[in-house]
This record gives sequence, structure tokens and C-alpha cells, in this order.
Amino acid sequence: MSSFGFLLAKEMREQLRTMRLLVVLAVFGALGIFSPVLAKEMPEIIKSAGGNLQITVPTPTVRDAMVQFTKYVGQMGALIAILISMGAVTTEKERGTAGFMLTKPIGREEFLLGKIASIAILLGLGLALAGLLTAAYTAVLFEPLSMAGTVASIALLWLSLAVYAAITFLASVVTRSALVAGGVGFGAFIGVGIVSALPAIGPYMPGSLSAPAVSLALGLPGGDLAGPILINLVLVVLALGAAGIAFRGQEL
Repeated sequence: MSSFGFLLAKEMREQLRTMRLLVVLAVFGALGIFSPVLAKEMPEIIKSAGGNLQITVPTPTVRDAMVQFTKYVGQMGALIAILISMGAVTTEKERGTAGFMLTKPIGREEFLLGKIASIAILLGLGLALAGLLTAAYTAVLFEPLSMAGTVASIALLWLSLAVYAAITFLASVVTRSALVAGGVGFGAFIGVGIVSALPAIGPYMPGSLSAPAVSLALGLPGGDLAGPILINLVLVVLALGAAGIAFRGQEL
């Protein structure tokens, strides 16, 4: 087994041992079920909250279910991405295990790549489960989604979460505190939300991928996605590249 394969297997075993994998799957699974159910029941909830007031609520549609799904994944999923990334390297440095691992024939790049890959897999598994459950419940409560479109929409959502994970991972490399790294990731989440309100920049931010994700799941065109996808990929690559450069010069 290569050094990278060894490190990836180690990281995935750690995800299982700490129950992190199960927790992430449980949260994403809940989002996948909750989104279409809430969309279906929202009119009744609003009417009940209105008491004796006569409130007219539009009949919910399959689009409402997907809008709820992308909204919750965009918010809760981003927080999960931050939480699973903030201690990726800082924890190893605090324990002294990073220096121990690197005394073996393992390069620093492989050390980071193993952690990056495990985070990417963890988010991918969570989103895949959420997408599967959303598709199943939406088919029962509304109508079936486009399967190919749903897969494409999950890929877009994964990319949007990868941006926050990469920024937090960079902070985890640069700092020596998981809390500080998490604060940086959360600050990036808030900052991106503010910048997204700018007409010239907003369409290229991670949150801009939610609207085309909805359209694709419904079997509709997602619009011109080349620019937003490229920009978000560049953000991920830049953050991870900076993490690699910073880690290369650190004393452990």
C-alpha cells in the first residue's frame, strides 16, 4: 500500500472510531428527509400558526422541496464542512502526532492529501445519502426528480461546501488552535454571504450554485455554470495550495 493509501485508510478509520462519519451521515440524512417533508407540510404549519386568520398559501410543488433541500444543505452543510476541517491538522500538531508521522517515510504533501481526501469523501458520502433520501421522499410526496440532474446537483453542492472546507483546512494548517481555525471558517462563511449580495460577484460565490442545483434536479437547464464552477474550483485549489506551502515550512 502506498503512503497516501495508508494515510487515507488511517483517516477513514479515525472518522469511524470517533463516530464522526456516523454523525455526519445522520445529519445529512436528516436534512434529506426533512426538506421535502417540511415543503409538503409548510402550508398546514402556516395555517396553524395563523390561528383564526384566513391565510392563503400556494400549493407546494417539487421545486419547493428542492429549494428547501439546497437551502438547508447550503447552511448546515457549510457548518459541517467547517467542523470536520477545523481540527484536521491543528489536532495532530497539538498532540505531537504530526511530527511522529513525518519521521516515517511519509512526505508532508502525502500527509495533507490523506486528510484532504478523507474530508472530501466524508462530505461526498453525506451529500450522497442526503440526495438519495431527498429523491425518495420527493418522489413519494410530490413527483420523481431527474436522477441524472440530482447527481449533478449534488456535485454542485459538494463543490460549494468544499470551498468552506478548504478555507478552514488552510486555517487549520496555519494556526495551532482548532477553535481559531473554526472561527476563520465561520468568518469566511459569513463573509461570503455578505459578498454574495454584490451583483457583480454574487453569481460566482459558493451560494450561487444552489439555484442551478435546483433546476438540474428538476430536469431543467442549469444555465451557464462554467464561470461559477471554475471560480469555486480555483478558490479550493488556492486554499489547499496555500495550505501545502505553509505546512512545508513549519517546524513540528
